[in-house]
Amino acid sequence: MGRLTATVVGGGIAGMAAATALARAGWSTTVLEGRGGGSEVGAGLATTRNGAAALRALGLDDGLVGSLGHETVATGFRDTAGRPILLIPDDLEEVRRTVTVQGFHRRRLHAALERAARDAGAEVVRGARVSNLTAGTPGGPRATASWRDPATGAVLCAESDLVVGADGMWSAVRGVLFPGVVPVYSGSTSWRAIVRDTGHDGRLAEYWGPGAEFGVVRVSGDELYWYGYVRAPEGAAVRDEHATALARFAGWAPEVTALIERTDPADLMRHDVHHLRGGVPAYVRGRAVLVGDAAHAALPTMGQGTATALEDAVALGDLVAAPVAGGGDQAAALARFDAVRRPRCRAIARQAEAVAKLGADLGGGWRQTARNALLRRVPARTLARAGAWFVDWEPQAPGGRTARP
Repeated sequence: MGRLTATVVGGGIAGMAAATALARAGWSTTVLEGRGGGSEVGAGLATTRNGAAALRALGLDDGLVGSLGHETVATGFRDTAGRPILLIPDDLEEVRRTVTVQGFHRRRLHAALERAARDAGAEVVRGARVSNLTAGTPGGPRATASWRDPATGAVLCAESDLVVGADGMWSAVRGVLFPGVVPVYSGSTSWRAIVRDTGHDGRLAEYWGPGAEFGVVRVSGDELYWYGYVRAPEGAAVRDEHATALARFAGWAPEVTALIERTDPADLMRHDVHHLRGGVPAYVRGRAVLVGDAAHAALPTMGQGTATALEDAVALGDLVAAPVAGGGDQAAALARFDAVRRPRCRAIARQAEAVAKLGADLGGGWRQTARNALLRRVPARTLARAGAWFVDWEPQAPGGRTARP
């Protein structure tokens, strides 16, 4: 049998991570990225311990991960005036393990994953927007993906043993596999930006107010990432994003408004927030598999989008790529991937919806007062135990690395 081949549709963080895992397992891997440029879209992100564990499993050692971002801790929640609602002390090891986060500039993390994919032997084709797809059948017809050559305009088609749909929220691969599953608007939109700063302590701080949330975390020695997540009509047109963001958070804590004021309007972006409410019926069909937002786009309120995409990539390598390269049955390997990944990611998505209802989506008046009073009574240890189930995921060896239940 010749070398196994994989086509990864989508060259974002999920796609480059998946390509790295496949190529490291010995598969001939091609990434088809629809965008022609080389830069990842986005500002910053924060990932918890499970995301850092996945990066290590993909070959990015602690030194490299540390140089790419900034390790800190989440401090809990404050009200719009900056008064504590639920603050998390980091002097308890049990708690610190749960609330440790790594802040990254999204473009730097993406560039590192692309280097890892290329170093492992993956080929990256840019400007290759997939126009047609067949999922094939394990043990039968191979999967196919067609796209137009960005240089010549000719239609190209690749047959492969596996197609990976890593093409994000609006996944074309998912649209073929499960055409009835489409993202829905969350009811919220989000501003995001990177600001030059060396004075802020850099810990992840989150503020909750009526129909809004604001967060800030350090992503490097001289950069902060902030986001402002607010209820808004879908597709709302705004003439001046910077002025609108300032007006929306007027009267909030001084450190919140100061960050917005200091943001260069050219660096401010805003995107409506969509998610896959209810998820997809399966992450696999035929020889095709979905990873990242294509599989389980969740609300951002748990901060697990990047971490779960990286977990998917590790699991793809461990549960599918390595066993099949060793002669294992592909259908069984893909079924195992679905059985391991889908329940975990659905649970995280449900938790994210619950947090949104308690946090950014909550209305004003007595609801804020009641919520704040209730959370002020929650012990930090209780919060740590509640969060440990998702951040304690680790690749495990020997015998194939799998997620902890």
